[in-house]
Amino acid sequence: MWRSTSAVMQTAVMDDNALAHYREHGYVILPEVLTSDECSEIKTALAPYTDGTYPGRNDFEGFHTERVYQLIARSPVFSDLVEHPTALSALDRIMTPGYLISAFLAILVHPGETPQDMHFDDGFVQQPRPRPSNMVSIIWAIDDFSATNGATEFVPGSHLWAEGHPAPMEDEIKQAVMPAGSALVMDGLLIHRGAANTSGTDRLAITPQYCEPWARQQENHILATPPELTATLSPRVRELMGYSIHPPFMGHVGGRHPEKRLAEILSEHNEHERSRS
Repeated sequence: MWRSTSAVMQTAVMDDNALAHYREHGYVILPEVLTSDECSEIKTALAPYTDGTYPGRNDFEGFHTERVYQLIARSPVFSDLVEHPTALSALDRIMTPGYLISAFLAILVHPGETPQDMHFDDGFVQQPRPRPSNMVSIIWAIDDFSATNGATEFVPGSHLWAEGHPAPMEDEIKQAVMPAGSALVMDGLLIHRGAANTSGTDRLAITPQYCEPWARQQENHILATPPELTATLSPRVRELMGYSIHPPFMGHVGGRHPEKRLAEILSEHNEHERSRS
């Protein structure tokens, strides 16, 4: 079913007007941030993992959808994306300093996929609505998002709804029809869903979800990423993973900064390797 895009907010940067729109409506679209070459690099990096190994396991994940997690550990392309300056500049205006990467996954929707149930990503936090959101989701369109290939549908303003609000009416639902390389930035309480893919082509999205620095992350990125690989990542990516301290001392390891423990682990690993040679 076609969804109206006439009132969908698009902006090159998260300026004051865009931030006001985000606060009121729960989303903005950043159009064509990534180049076609960057989208191609992402597809190439993901290709080894989209061979049917990670199929959807239920109606929500989608039986015609593949979902790939642990992206930081899979390619530098993904660690670059999680700290993309355009995304972080938007998040810096929305979230508390020290925010973390919560979940980070690829969603490849194949033809024949059915629509998801309406939901909101911050539903893991069992607190009654209305309330402040604990997270922000960014949906990077790596393919063109069209009205027929499963482009995300959402309900503007629904992030402000209270518990028990009636289900959205058809004319309240908008669709994020946008070219490849664009990013849909959504409040964690915004009600949305992946639409049906009635086209003959796949639709790929990369979705990092960021949480407040005091919230528990959905994915355990520290265990998912080997320390030797973590050491090669930028300091900003390590901070997003959780190698950081939220004042006054949330996230410490034995009373010390986790970066110090990471250095010790790497030293112990190197010493073990030398003893074996």
